[in-house]
Amino acid sequence: MRLKFIQCGMYGWCMEVLWTGLNSLIHHDPKLMGFSSLRMFPIYGMAAFISPLSSCLKKCRTFTRGIIYMICIFMVEYTSGTYLKKRGCCPWDYSDAPLQVNGVIRLDYAPLWFLTGLFYEKRLKQ
Repeated sequence: MRLKFIQCGMYGWCMEVLWTGLNSLIHHDPKLMGFSSLRMFPIYGMAAFISPLSSCLKKCRTFTRGIIYMICIFMVEYTSGTYLKKRGCCPWDYSDAPLQVNGVIRLDYAPLWFLTGLFYEKRLKQ
């Protein structure tokens, strides 16, 4: 489980840097700078729990598994974001975004978390 935690943390960091770098395109920044926070590693690492969950869900359809992973990711994001925000060290703030909840989750990210959960499921099976 320790190795999977490290793998998930690294996958998460890489995906976030890619996502934020591509987001620079929207702002016409030719540098395409991507970034993350050290605090994100353990949060992404918690995706290692998708592995035992996927064993329980192996007979479910892909859509059902994706929805369950998405809900779990939202729960982790909300819980960790709320905890960090209360301590003044949350690395993200969605307060100005539409469809945000308490500034710590964005409901419009649901498709992204759906696909991310399935990505982790596939990577953790290897």
